[in-house]
Amino acid sequence: MTLWSGRFSASMDQTLWDLSESFSFDHVLYAYDIEGSKAHVQGLGAAGLLTPDEVATLTTTLDLVQREFDEGVFERAATDEDIHMAIERRATEIAGPVGAKIHTARSRNDQVATTLRLFTRAAQTQIAAATLELIGQLLAVSDANAGALLPGYTHLQRAQPVLLSHHLNAHVVALTRDVERLLDARVRTNRSPLGAGAVAGTSLPIAPDVPAAALGFDQSFINSMDAVSDRDFVAETLFAIALLGVHLSRMGEELVLWTTAEFGFATLGDDFTTGSSMLPQKKNSDVAELARGKSGRLVGNLTALLVTLKGLPLSYNRDLQEDKEPLFDSVRQVLLVLSALTGAYGSLHFNAEVAAAAANDELLVAIDIAEVLVGEGMPFRQAHDVAGHFVGAAVREGRSLADVVAASEGGDRFAHLFAPNAALLRRQSPGASGPAPAATQRARIDELVRLLQLNTQQ
Repeated sequence: MTLWSGRFSASMDQTLWDLSESFSFDHVLYAYDIEGSKAHVQGLGAAGLLTPDEVATLTTTLDLVQREFDEGVFERAATDEDIHMAIERRATEIAGPVGAKIHTARSRNDQVATTLRLFTRAAQTQIAAATLELIGQLLAVSDANAGALLPGYTHLQRAQPVLLSHHLNAHVVALTRDVERLLDARVRTNRSPLGAGAVAGTSLPIAPDVPAAALGFDQSFINSMDAVSDRDFVAETLFAIALLGVHLSRMGEELVLWTTAEFGFATLGDDFTTGSSMLPQKKNSDVAELARGKSGRLVGNLTALLVTLKGLPLSYNRDLQEDKEPLFDSVRQVLLVLSALTGAYGSLHFNAEVAAAAANDELLVAIDIAEVLVGEGMPFRQAHDVAGHFVGAAVREGRSLADVVAASEGGDRFAHLFAPNAALLRRQSPGASGPAPAATQRARIDELVRLLQLNTQQ
């Protein structure tokens, strides 16, 4: 029997049932639905719609239902269309007639919205915490390879030498923005829809602020129609996850490149690499490739939800059932990627000599030649042209840039630029790649991470 059987003279056709049922995937919400139902019961008690004995009975009953789920012994009935119906059905079986009061002044519309907000709030916190763990691992790699350098790239061409810590800090700063986005989305997620009913509230004397406070929501809903139809919080979360996935994909692509024989900048531990079914010599960075590949899935989940939402009139529509699978999938996948990449970076060995040789490519000194000329009063465009002619001559004539510059008029004043690491040491502007600003940059990052950790724990 469905929750609406009184209105109908025929049971639901099997094809519609197969299309409608969601227990097969929304059962993962059971703990959140039970938490919301217990708070709703408290609210009904505060409003005088349930006696203290009924509140106690229903609370104990819901705890028993949760135990059945926790222990894996809950048995789904044939009529359990979704997790919400399943829990109410089982609570009524256990508690008897009082169990039928659990849905007083509540619709599945505000019930589902509440349950999903509780799940999403927890997921936002969990993903933020996992991202901070990855940040911690990146900082640990920097500390373990203090002073190591490599080329910084633009267009995947060597551009200027940078410290490895500076390079990894670029990822760290991007990841802190991802954490900030998740925590910011959590603010708007943390609003209770309980009490909105199906669309227009209820005539019963409920007190929505009571369950809102019990569930740790910052506030209760403002408008009942918005409360049951709003899925902005899911879209925001999927966007934050998708952009986080893009950043993780970029890191994965980088690890793929670094661990090739052609780059040779790093190797990953055997426990975070795979072999080939045919080629005995292979050591593949699959963890990085999967991090890169999962990003498309995360972007797709965001797109799927936005397309679902774009044409819906107010207020609740069954289309909104399609909010859950993209969210569940994105949460699961991004947590897997974060955990795997954290482990991969923990296993990473950075080949400092190989990377330093690439970073000390003498052609990377060209900008320093131009900047010396600027320091002497030459306009930058002219200085750029002079340095470019030096590089062109070296490439065309097969000579070293140092020799070409030394043979030029007054070229000896540039000789110090070709000393090992000279170009790196000259990068002293705030936030730059040289050792001088590194301590300030790290202090700012450490403070930012500390604050994000505190906010995540709240």
